[in-house]
Amino acid sequence: MTETKNSNRFSEPVKIIIAGGGTGGHIFPAIAIANAIKQIEPKADILFVGAKGKMEMEKVPQAGYRIKGIDIAGFNRSSLIKNIGLPFKLITSLFQVRKIINAFKPVAVIGVGGYSTFPVLRYAQSKGISTYIHESNSFAGKSNILLGKKATLIFVASDGMERFFPKNKIVITGNPVRKAIAESNIEKSIALQFFGLDAAKKTLLVVGGSLGAKSINEVIAAHLQDIENLNVQLLWQTGKNNSQAYISKANGFKNVWANEFIKEMEMAYAAADVVISRSGAMSVTELCVSEKAVVFVPFPHATEDHQTSNAKSLVDKNAALMVKDADAPAKLFSVATDLLFDVAKQEELRQNIRLLAVSNADEIVALEILKNIK
Repeated sequence: MTETKNSNRFSEPVKIIIAGGGTGGHIFPAIAIANAIKQIEPKADILFVGAKGKMEMEKVPQAGYRIKGIDIAGFNRSSLIKNIGLPFKLITSLFQVRKIINAFKPVAVIGVGGYSTFPVLRYAQSKGISTYIHESNSFAGKSNILLGKKATLIFVASDGMERFFPKNKIVITGNPVRKAIAESNIEKSIALQFFGLDAAKKTLLVVGGSLGAKSINEVIAAHLQDIENLNVQLLWQTGKNNSQAYISKANGFKNVWANEFIKEMEMAYAAADVVISRSGAMSVTELCVSEKAVVFVPFPHATEDHQTSNAKSLVDKNAALMVKDADAPAKLFSVATDLLFDVAKQEELRQNIRLLAVSNADEIVALEILKNIK
């Protein structure tokens, strides 16, 4: 983040609630926004509200912030019987939200997406408290569309969002990205050494999110011998699901680094020539900032198929390639390896994806919110 002068506008600590979570794609941007607010306004008092049992309840305290959990869950499409308790949870969460907001008395509430965003922002709006939305995807979710009607401002990642929100409330900011990635200047040779890989070989990075992407992982597992035969190397984040089986398969290959999770993603991006990735909003943002040549495989069951929209917005600008999930078994390996050996195409994609990068979105969001607080 660029250096920012403290505002010193407020005589008392400014109280702000940030609501949302569920996935890293919501949590990490939320923490980035909180950090930016604290850099500009060190006395700011920030409270997070998340869903009990979700990853924000662990990640937010690790980042140094307080969090209150509410009993809220989404509609379960795969098992209707699991939705029996949903109305009760919704009612309970509204009482919990009312208690939290009335006790904390925030002057602004920010929603970043996830189960807790809707009840927190809806109640704040009913009390006349300024509310702000960050919509990370290029296809807005139904909850955010409803909340957007009464929101003070809506921060979006890309253009064309007036089809979902009032045009006069939209501020194009990009997506907040982790500082370690946004400010990375790691040399490729150092990154490859970090993973114990060969500085002379072309490197393919495969990531499918924290749980993993079955379609991507199955393709990679089936082509480990081909990867060795091509004299290239692989950085493989398998994700949690079935990780041990994939890691066991990879163990026999010296040109493969495989693990369930890559904590040092700035190192992984620096090491990679080509990336295969899902196209969640944060993955797209990080790949833009890191200026990577990427093949997206959108998760087809994401809400409103927003991952396809995210990927297509880059493909249409000749800033990425895309293989549909259903086509992955037949096409993904050849598309990725063809790109790995096509240096000119890689450079073309990198030049175009670079134009879409915004590395200081967290600061822009923080400044806009603090500017609007009376």
